[in-house]
Amino acid sequence: MRLLATAGMFPRVSPYATTETGEFPMTSINTNNSAMAALQTLRSINSNLETTQNSVSTGYRVDTASDNAAYWSIATTMRSDNKALSAVSDALGLGAAKVDTAYTAMDSAIDVVDEIKAKLVAATEDGVDKSKVQEEISQLQEQLMSIAQSASFSGENWVAGADGTKNVVSSFVRDGSGAVSVKMTDYVLDTSSAGNVLFGMSSGSIETSTGILGTADANGDSVYSLDITNFTTGQIQSALSTIESALSAMTSAGAQLGSISTRIDLQEDFVGALSDSIDSGVGRLVDADMEEESSKLSALQTQQQLAIQSLSIANSSSQNILSLFRG
Repeated sequence: MRLLATAGMFPRVSPYATTETGEFPMTSINTNNSAMAALQTLRSINSNLETTQNSVSTGYRVDTASDNAAYWSIATTMRSDNKALSAVSDALGLGAAKVDTAYTAMDSAIDVVDEIKAKLVAATEDGVDKSKVQEEISQLQEQLMSIAQSASFSGENWVAGADGTKNVVSSFVRDGSGAVSVKMTDYVLDTSSAGNVLFGMSSGSIETSTGILGTADANGDSVYSLDITNFTTGQIQSALSTIESALSAMTSAGAQLGSISTRIDLQEDFVGALSDSIDSGVGRLVDADMEEESSKLSALQTQQQLAIQSLSIANSSSQNILSLFRG
């Protein structure tokens, strides 16, 4: 049996009608909805493309505060701290030079005093011309003065100076509350006979009556003023005790300078490693993943081309209206 459809059995729907309402879309010469939708899509793609191109060109995925305010703020603060650490590193280098200069002077002075000690031992032998020995000792004493005068770096002398405190920058610290401070390493100058300077200083001039080499013993003799020309064997023995005490104080001062030098070296290594760690941490926050950005760039360029083509098609649909009015 053949069934025949009757009028009104099925609704007549135009193939150009919308699927939701069954209504015919209206063509207008004033409003082109398709073109507006295509333009909006193109603008979005262009915006994303601009962001990706900026990331590729700068290497940053967070370049300004508008990209990510939290990460940008952290990165900016840490970069500032890293600049401060760089300044600390420079200051540590300057401090190391001061300490090394003082240590070299103290070490050289110890060698000279060792020579004086040897001359005193030689002078205890019978028949030795003490005046000749004293001529050698006098030259060594002048050498001690020369060492003390020349052991200056950047206007500071740590082996000839008045009682006081010398210091070098050792670190830059940001605590848990965000407060920042600069830490110092102190070296306290002591001009006594058991102190850590060769000679004292007053008004910019070296005082030969103070310091390890200038302070007189119970007999009124010091390493610098020692004159054994008319000494007896007992007096030379007493002078040897004075020399030995001076060597002990100088050795202690040299050890103190050496420990500060070691600390500065360790701090320089730490500051360098810390600076690298901060750079790495900041990079993780704001650096762009170039492989990912390259893939995004290629995809967005393709989407841009398709969006331009869609917009072109949407704009050309208005031209079709002219065909309705052609005879």
